[in-house]
Amino acid sequence: MKNKNKAVWGTRFNNHTSKIFEKIGASIDVDKRLYEEDIMGSLVHTQMLMKQKIISRIKGKKIIYGLKKIRNEIKKDKFKFNKKYEDIHLNIEKRLFAIIGNDAGYLHIARSRNDQVITDFKIWIKKASKEIIKNLNILIKSFINKSQNNIQTVMPGFTHLKNAQPISFAHYLLAYVEMFKRDKKRFINSIEYIDECPLGVGALAGTSYKVDRNFTTRKLGFKKPTNNSIDSVSDRDFTLDFLSAASICAMHISRFAEEIIIWNSDIFKLIQLNDKMLTGSSMMPQKKNPDPAELIRGRAGKNFGSLQAMLTTMKGLPLSYYKDMQEDKALVFDSYDTLFESIIITNELIKNVIPNKKRMLALSNEGYTTATDFADYLVQNNNLSFRDAYKISAKLVNYAEKNKKKLNQLKFDEIKKINKDLDKNVMKIFNVVNSVNLKTSYGGTATKNIKKMISKLKKEFK
Repeated sequence: MKNKNKAVWGTRFNNHTSKIFEKIGASIDVDKRLYEEDIMGSLVHTQMLMKQKIISRIKGKKIIYGLKKIRNEIKKDKFKFNKKYEDIHLNIEKRLFAIIGNDAGYLHIARSRNDQVITDFKIWIKKASKEIIKNLNILIKSFINKSQNNIQTVMPGFTHLKNAQPISFAHYLLAYVEMFKRDKKRFINSIEYIDECPLGVGALAGTSYKVDRNFTTRKLGFKKPTNNSIDSVSDRDFTLDFLSAASICAMHISRFAEEIIIWNSDIFKLIQLNDKMLTGSSMMPQKKNPDPAELIRGRAGKNFGSLQAMLTTMKGLPLSYYKDMQEDKALVFDSYDTLFESIIITNELIKNVIPNKKRMLALSNEGYTTATDFADYLVQNNNLSFRDAYKISAKLVNYAEKNKKKLNQLKFDEIKKINKDLDKNVMKIFNVVNSVNLKTSYGGTATKNIKKMISKLKKEFK
């Protein structure tokens, strides 16, 4: 009776586990989050054991009754998780013994914690990926809506954070739509890669019982069973795929947050944020700080850290299972929570961005942003090579700079001093709105392109 509260594997040992290892080795505070998936896997495993006549229907029904009772207890917060039993699997198993007696011991036939935990975790990551995809769709729609209201809003496009060429603000926003679409595809691909069921491979070698892995695979919503029992329990590629997709998505969100912070600054003044996305200073009464944007920029580091930690954990592990792998769940859960919240905050941010249209237009005329348009005009109308046209355009910029004028402030006579073979149509080139609408190549910033793209995206993201 003195061994009643030991973990099942404790029957092999003469001494109790040291308290410090019991504390470090227990994962229940983390993996209790998998209770739904663990019970689901156990229910399906029991059904398979009954179907294959490995256990009797009477025992199977008792196990199913007990598992459902446990699920109900956890949902109603009436279940006591105990660190002494290490993880969610043994906590549930111990409670099952308490409910139905020794018949609970039949549940673990043809199953190890190794294939049990990876099955649970794969089911959880599939669900988590779908939740991320759903919220990315919402975020994309918000960007599309903001774009639709800013097709005619002209702003400077930047390279090296220097004014480069005029673009539509809508075109800028749609660039993030493309990023988030790729993020969405990465999570979809992650689900595709993960869709193999490891349940039934045992500790690493398979099992001598006549299990039906196709049955459990189908019941648990996987496409196929895994092919190799050793790889099945040692594989954590699916966690790395998830963490990688989360990190890249967090990086995209961080880039957007960075631009919001810069553009909202008193130096740029390109946008304003609704007060509900700002905070004040404890000392300076005038301050309105874009803290939400700063937080999601900073939190991206947590996503990167989880990926790096998991890669480091896996890089030196021989086949097959090792306790090191227990760290995967805390890393994935934290990465998911961080990214999920960041997506929600980003959605609120974009909805509360107010472009300063006058400032955007004025700044798009700074920095000689139509110089490339002038060079292109010379190529198209004066039969020059682009390199020759480039040199002439650079001379015009030097002239404007020396005379402290913007390109759109130059007179026709001044431009003719640089190149005599011009007519007055050249003056249209220096209008930033015209510049935007000249970029008609597929994927360019011209208004007609943007309208077509928004129409296409709205059908895709109804």
